[in-house]
Amino acid sequence: MRDTVAEVVGSLVAVLETTQSDRRSLRLRRARIGVLTAATVVSVLVVLLVFAAWRNDYLISSDKGVASAEVLSAGRLRSAVMYVTPDGETHNPKVGVLYPTNLTAGERIRVEYNRADPDLVRVEGRDVRVAIPPALSVIVVVWLVALPTLWLLARLSRRRPKSS
Repeated sequence: MRDTVAEVVGSLVAVLETTQSDRRSLRLRRARIGVLTAATVVSVLVVLLVFAAWRNDYLISSDKGVASAEVLSAGRLRSAVMYVTPDGETHNPKVGVLYPTNLTAGERIRVEYNRADPDLVRVEGRDVRVAIPPALSVIVVVWLVALPTLWLLARLSRRRPKSS
């Protein structure tokens, strides 16, 4: 009888250990998939942003107007400008100017804009090449974090849990 009870208890312990091991393995697999998905999504979004900047540059270059503008407010990511087109209309694009780095409020700059859509405006002489280094740095940093994390998770999944 004692042998039978010991066998049953031993079987239950083995089943519980297997179930815990399976759960751990599943959690680690999900974590790896999550890290890989997040890194891939961020990378794709950054590439899409560069393509969007290239598209805006193409639209501006295809029907380009040039004007002198005043910087109303300046920030790292967004700067507001006001400029007058040759037809006498004053424009203050709601989304600001493209490639706004190193601008200061009150500064007079030259801008290039799309004549069909004067709200699409960039600082003269700047184009998508300004957006590529920060985009690449974001992708590099994301993968510099993701790859060691994936390696660590893979290593943890190969490790067997200690049995008592």
